[in-house]
Amino acid sequence: MDYQLLADLLFPDVTMTPEEAEAKYPPRSLPEGAKVTRFAPSPTGFVHFGGMYQAVVDERLAHQSGGVFFLRIEDTDGQREVDGAVEALLSTLKTYGVKYDEGVAFDENGRLTAVGDYGPYKQSERAFLYHIYAKKLVAEGKAYPCFSTEEQLEEIRETDKKAEIQNTDWHTAAAEKRAKMLKNREFTMDEVKAHLAAGDPFVVRILAGGDPEKKTKFTDLVKGNLEVPENDEDFVLLKSDGIPTYHFAHAVDDHLMRTTHVIRGEDWLPSLPKHIQLFRYLGFRMPKYLHTAQILKNDGNGGKKKLSKRDMGAKMDDYRQMGYVAEVVWEYLLTLLNSNFEEWHMQNPGKSALEFPFNIKKMSVSGCLFDFDKLNDVSKNVLSAMTADEIYDKTLDWAKEFDPAFAALLEADPAYAKSFFSIGRGGKKPRKDFATLAEIRPFVSFFYDGLFERSEEIPAQYDRGDIRAVYEKFLESYDPADDMDTWFGKIRSIGESLGYTPDMKAWKADPSAFRGNVGDVSMFLRIAVTGRMNSPDMYAVMQVLGADRVRARIAEAAASL
Repeated sequence: MDYQLLADLLFPDVTMTPEEAEAKYPPRSLPEGAKVTRFAPSPTGFVHFGGMYQAVVDERLAHQSGGVFFLRIEDTDGQREVDGAVEALLSTLKTYGVKYDEGVAFDENGRLTAVGDYGPYKQSERAFLYHIYAKKLVAEGKAYPCFSTEEQLEEIRETDKKAEIQNTDWHTAAAEKRAKMLKNREFTMDEVKAHLAAGDPFVVRILAGGDPEKKTKFTDLVKGNLEVPENDEDFVLLKSDGIPTYHFAHAVDDHLMRTTHVIRGEDWLPSLPKHIQLFRYLGFRMPKYLHTAQILKNDGNGGKKKLSKRDMGAKMDDYRQMGYVAEVVWEYLLTLLNSNFEEWHMQNPGKSALEFPFNIKKMSVSGCLFDFDKLNDVSKNVLSAMTADEIYDKTLDWAKEFDPAFAALLEADPAYAKSFFSIGRGGKKPRKDFATLAEIRPFVSFFYDGLFERSEEIPAQYDRGDIRAVYEKFLESYDPADDMDTWFGKIRSIGESLGYTPDMKAWKADPSAFRGNVGDVSMFLRIAVTGRMNSPDMYAVMQVLGADRVRARIAEAAASL
């Protein structure tokens, strides 16, 4: 058969040659060792945590090496595309500080545009490129048209599913599939011309030449040395609408966009035989692959399962709503990606996570465990290290979207809000009271009269007369101008006068010898002023609240006894 004639018949409008395409997208001029990576999601919904996991690897590999990180939208499946998904994706990447150098982006007017010299960056706009290389493969006898009807194609797809998911009669299904595939290869030029004259749709399939009994050696930068079977399936390259399949599109795009490293989930490993054959047929140098481990979570029964899109934490928008700041998400991802990140961070407390020397050799091979407890620990550390101004700004930004009433309080008196955010900050051991911005309102609510309530009561074991006496004596001696030592000295004296010892050793040695200890006296005052047993330093709290509010709350607490 004259394969060049066949190619010309199938692609009469394709005039650009592969050589011209190569010239249009020349090798990038980058320093030696620089990596070119891409994040290539499909616009089919929200950004999954696993996708962000891969995007961070992309960004770190490229930017730590002085390379390029680009965003490509793989929108070849129009039926699954969700309106607004691209815009939501860009907003999510911006929210979490994932910066890319090229790709689909917003212009100054908020419209979608393309930034970079290797576009278009949406696969739906790159059809002319895929057709160039499909024509090349047909001309070389490495691909062929299949004019099967939609009913026949659906039958083949159903056979494919049976071969993949059924153990019973697997060999029978595989044999049927093989027979249909071989039959598709049998056609004449006259038959092709007749189909084209009739306007019959066709797909383009690769002509597989692999032997599944033979193995191909392959090195994955995460999984290590692998052996995969050769591909013997004539899989589809171009669908009947001229749109490429993922397999074909990614091979053409990653070559022309000069991608050096492809980061994707390990669920793509079964496709490796197809991709190895494709790159070999096309004459392209394969990029290096990193197949990342799955994100797992505890299943509640002592086992682990894949983090599914229905799980809390799977959707990146969840983190913003729950009140996790972008820095927290970054640091948590790095703890999953590299086992030595936490040690590095402890040794470099003042450095940004972006300064961490990310290393693919320290990535997990078997799976990464998603754990909210660990996420909260990371978040408490990150938030506690922020200044009062930073916490104020981030809380206000979050509250404007999710708690407008609280945002109004914060905006009404920024200096006051920053004064209570300052309590316990700085120093070697800052307080770690909250893990999310959503937890801040209930924690600081006692600073606002409109939010104040006594959520805890003084335990019934304490004598109400003693409590009333503490309140009365404190109000008699309280002076907001006192320094902390003088202030606490007065509390200690009040307690001692009522039989509450300031000597904690003596108290522990014989509690029955005293009515209580100075800690109990402080607790009486803490509940009166803040409404709870656990709050920041009481001296600092009273300084922020002011004398009038402190006196009023203690008087009200005494009256309620």
